[in-house]
Amino acid sequence: MTVLGLDLGSRAIKLAALHKGRLVAATSAESGFEPHRQAEAMIAPYQPARIAATGYGRHLAQKHFAEKVITEIKAHALGARHHVSACQTILDVGGQDSKVISLDTRGQVSQFQMNDKCAAGTGRFLEIMAASLGYDLPEFAAAAATSEQSVPINSMCAVFAESEVVSLRNRGFAPADIARAIHLAIAERLVGMLERIGLRGEVVFSGGVARNPFLAKILQEKLGRPLHIPPTPEITGALGAALFLEATL
Repeated sequence: MTVLGLDLGSRAIKLAALHKGRLVAATSAESGFEPHRQAEAMIAPYQPARIAATGYGRHLAQKHFAEKVITEIKAHALGARHHVSACQTILDVGGQDSKVISLDTRGQVSQFQMNDKCAAGTGRFLEIMAASLGYDLPEFAAAAATSEQSVPINSMCAVFAESEVVSLRNRGFAPADIARAIHLAIAERLVGMLERIGLRGEVVFSGGVARNPFLAKILQEKLGRPLHIPPTPEITGALGAALFLEATL
């Protein structure tokens, strides 16, 4: 029987399907106004199946269809260790929050820190900044990678930063240079979170923002160590939920 893990996030629902310990499918969709109905549509092709849920909407999922729930911190730990068995540090950057998780040598969560009160550095922040420069997300990262100029970005608040970007454009700064500065500011913020919790072992970079190649590059440069990025980094939590359920069968 297929085991499903669902990560019901604030902006997207991610699904991971396991069959006898092997990932056989992974997908994601916007949460929409009724996330449990969106999730039910996503799991329909796999029924009958056993389901575990994580993320902001895990208890809503349990009310409607999930057999078990697991916190997103524990789910990400399981998902990251599935990809990199020596992982002891996780950087997860999603649509609306970012988190760093420290694991002991057995893979148990020892401490974590979340930035869920401010959009700075998240996928949504990147979308807003890209749009303010006339880019889509892939173009935004690509433009940043072409620049070698430094532009001062003073605000990491999504509202004020957008105004600052408009001001910089009106002052004649090139969009690519502004894009690079935004990426550097985000990297500094994320590195600060990692350093506060302490870097140990191998580092896994998960979440949809891990698909940004320029951000991954400068994070590695600033940290002085490689980042392991799963093939589908956005489904790490969903995969962890499925692994958790499978282990209880």
